[in-house]
Formats: sequence, structure tokens, C-alpha cells
Amino acid sequence: MIDVIRGGTIATATEMFEADLAIADGRIVAIGRNLPAGGREIDARGRLVLPGGVDSHCHIEQLSGGGIMNADTFETATRSAAFGGTTSVISFAAQHRDMNLREVVADYTARAARGALIDHAFHLMVANPDRQTIDHDIPTLVEEGHRSVKVFMTYDRVQVNDEQLLEVLLAVRQVGGLVCVHAENHGMLKWIGERLTARGFTAPQFHAVSHPREAEIEAFQRLITFSRLTDQPVMIFHVSTKEGAAIIRQARGEGVKIFAETCPHYLFQEAAILKQPGIDGAKYICSPPQRESADQEALWRALELGDLQVLSSDHAPYRMDASGKLSAGPNPPFKAMANGMPGLAMRLPLLFDAMVSKGRLGLGKFVELTATAPARLYDLPGKGAIAIGMDADLALWNPDREVTLGETHDNAGYNPFAGQKVKGWPETVLSRGKVVVHDGDILGRPGDGRLLLRKAGPATRPTGRLSESFDPLRNFGAELY
Repeated sequence: MIDVIRGGTIATATEMFEADLAIADGRIVAIGRNLPAGGREIDARGRLVLPGGVDSHCHIEQLSGGGIMNADTFETATRSAAFGGTTSVISFAAQHRDMNLREVVADYTARAARGALIDHAFHLMVANPDRQTIDHDIPTLVEEGHRSVKVFMTYDRVQVNDEQLLEVLLAVRQVGGLVCVHAENHGMLKWIGERLTARGFTAPQFHAVSHPREAEIEAFQRLITFSRLTDQPVMIFHVSTKEGAAIIRQARGEGVKIFAETCPHYLFQEAAILKQPGIDGAKYICSPPQRESADQEALWRALELGDLQVLSSDHAPYRMDASGKLSAGPNPPFKAMANGMPGLAMRLPLLFDAMVSKGRLGLGKFVELTATAPARLYDLPGKGAIAIGMDADLALWNPDREVTLGETHDNAGYNPFAGQKVKGWPETVLSRGKVVVHDGDILGRPGDGRLLLRKAGPATRPTGRLSESFDPLRNFGAELY
């Protein structure tokens, strides 16, 4: 049976036009005016027909480094994603110390198969870079289609040191994957955090003080140097500062294979939001923290120039109770509070309001940054664009609908953007041709989502001045191992 979305305005990253769109077997099979009647017709008059969003940075049903399970299951997280117009997510198969990476991936794959309403993939999160992980598990898993690897440069329980980071970069390079990095200077964060705590500065607002912009600046510079040394492409997660954006611009201009993202909370919130009565500021604790208005302007400019290529949510939901933010007690110091904010459902409405309704960067850039670019960079098959043969992952937006943000359909129990008014809303959302959301009702079912296996693609394959067999120590007359 062929279904037809009738009379909408189709928009991609590069063009906008009025047309009908036909779907069969979950894929787009025709685009044109006055297509023949379908077995099912969806009226899209007055609506924008956009690619479903791709959120490439989400923490779902994940155990934190501190041993706290975040609030969302794959069912609640992907329900929330679909509600906000997102049809594909990349979350983390999170290895911790002494864990076998292959077993971790199998566990997360099974959880997602039970619960996910929409299509999904995994970043391999490496915190145990032993020889088994480096020599065997990373190469095998990347070749099997889990082709992005995430590491932390900070946090005691998950941090990799410089030597381990170089090992990961080279291991991933040899199989054509992408390395994603949380880049902050570990020593700075630990030193400042301990000094604040010792002096009694433990309220949520001091979380921002404990993550100085210098920690991001230094870590970016070091990471970029490592990327240049190994000729390995790197995605820098959640850029928060104007200095960080400038460092990335310079590196890309010099030909270093650096990609980067930022998130809505860095564009729409400032550090002052942590100064709430009591412990309410804990709702907004995330790392790196929100910064200042000058940083926001610099990040918008970097998005416009292409220095930053992706806008993700960094969805990391914890409830404001003993199961989450307050697991260390009813009034814990900021260092003991679970770190992260929910954002899957709010990402696209917030950005549509700013970029399209208010005219900042425009509709094409909105589609590019929230769907097309992440699908391309992470090689998600069939995702992020509207074209014949692509998956029918679509969101029908009412550009005139005004909404006061409230319920998010996740399990965090609060919305960090509650009360904000936005113009533009995804009223109907399709995943591979199936309607999963319509006018506020969730129609998708747990288990409907499909695992997306990804092969190494041209966006991140090593190319250029160094050979495929590059060994950075060969210049010094030594073998790598």
C-alpha cells in the first residue's frame, strides 16, 4: 500500500518547495505535485514537512560513572524524542572499569530492542581501555557497525589519560571510525572542586565555578594536538565557550579533522540559572555548565559559519529525588549531585522557535544542524534527508502553533525549559512511514525501533597527508607496540 502526504511544504537543508510525498514499505518512493491517491492520505496543507530529527548525543537507560541509573528507559526516552519531532537517536553503550565492551553492547542492544519506539544506534563509551578493548573489541565492534567511540578526559571513574586516549584514537583510526570526546581538564576540575567544597561553597551555583572555561580551552587544545598527531577525526562534544569555538575554527582552518557540536542549554541558558532557591539549581547542573551571553553569541556565530556542525540535546535525565539528583541525601553538595539535564523533547521546538520563527539562521540551517548533518557525520543509513529511497522519517510542523513548554513525556519529572513559549510545533511524526505521534498522542509502540548499524563513511575516513598504515612512532625509529 502506498501512503501519500498531501499538500505540504517540503523543506530540506538546501531547498523548500510545495509537493506531495508518497511512502511505501517505510521509504519515500515519490515526490511531486498531484500524486495519485494513496491507500492512506495525510493532509499536510499549511504544514512544513521536514526530515525527522536526529539526536546524536543522548544518555538513555545508562548507569552513570557514579553508579546512578538515569531516569529514562528506552521506552520513555524515545517516546519523548518522538513527541519532540526526533525520529533517530544515538545513545551510549557505556563501559565502566573492568567491564567487557562486547558484553556491554549486547546488554544495551537488548534493552533498546525491548523498549525503543524509534530507530537508534550506539556510541561505544570506553572507560576500560585495556588490551582486550583496544586490540580486539573496538576494531570488531566498529567493523560490525558501531562506528563511533566516546571517551572522557575527566571524571575519576571513567577518565582516560593521555596515553590511553592516544591508544583509542589510533585503534579507531585503523578501522575508519569516529572518536567523540568530552574534553575538560581533569586536574583543574578536581582541584577547584575540592577547594570549593573545603571552604563550604557547596550550593548548586558553585558547580559552574568548579568548571572554569580554562578547563575546556586547555582540553580542546590538547585533544586537537592528539588528533593532528594521529590524523584521526574527532567529534568534540558540547562546546560551551567562545574560546572553545575559536579554537575549533582555527584547527579546522588548518586542516585538522575536527567536528563539534553544541546543545540548546548553552544557547538558551546562562550560569545564573543555577542560582535558584534551596537546591532547585540542581535541576540545571550539567557539564560543562552553562556560560554567559557572550558565549551564546559566539556559539550562534560558530553554527552559522559551520565551525560547529551539530545541535544535540545531551539528554541526561535524573529525577529530583533519592533515585537521581538527591541520591546522596536531601541537601547534598553540588559535587555529589547527579550531573545532567533532560532535553530530548525540547531540542527541536526550542531551536525551531529561535532559528525559524525568530529568523535566526533560517529553516535550511535548522534542518541541517538537527537532522542532515548528524545523519551524515555518523553515517546513519537512510536518515536525515527527504529524497526518494530514504526512510520515511518525517515531522509535519505547524509553523504557527504557539506552545508554552510543559510536559516532555520522559521520566525526569521536570522540564528545565518549562514555561518558555515557542512558536512552531511538530504535530505529526512518522518513523519509517508509521505515524508515531499525532497531535499530542503517542501512537508508536515499544520495540518498533530498529538498530542502525553504520559502516565507516567518507566524512570521517582517514585521508590526506598520512598513509592508512600510519604509525606515529615510526618517525622515532620505534614500533608502536
